[in-house]
Amino acid sequence: MHTIAIGCDPNAANEKLQLISFLTKKGYEVTDLGSDDPIYANIAAEVASAVAAGKYDRGILICGTGLGVSIAANKVKGAYAALLTDVYSAERARKSNDANIACFGAFTIGIRLMEKLAETFLTSEFEPGCASQPKVDAFRALEK
Repeated sequence: MHTIAIGCDPNAANEKLQLISFLTKKGYEVTDLGSDDPIYANIAAEVASAVAAGKYDRGILICGTGLGVSIAANKVKGAYAALLTDVYSAERARKSNDANIACFGAFTIGIRLMEKLAETFLTSEFEPGCASQPKVDAFRALEK
């Protein structure tokens, strides 16, 4: 079972709490890293750094649109954040891109879809050596 770091800006505090409840009931170990800072880049960097350092298996970030936290998280070396809006992309973010952070928009999708996307993301796995491996290797090389 995955360990998950979750954080958001104040705009998404309610959705974060609902998502934590949902994931906890599913058996995930979820650590809430906060939601008080209106500068979403700060919580995005905190979650992304913790995931990139291996303290957590996956991360989840939420802001109004999910765009800001996604951009901010992707500035951290070893963090691969994907803005998720549909089930297929949630699956492919893991299977094709080895993303380790799911980003959601509290103003753009409802909590039920957010739950479904999180579950899809967390139950999908990247397969090393798959056809997508050279693509993942290429974007990881950009960090060097």
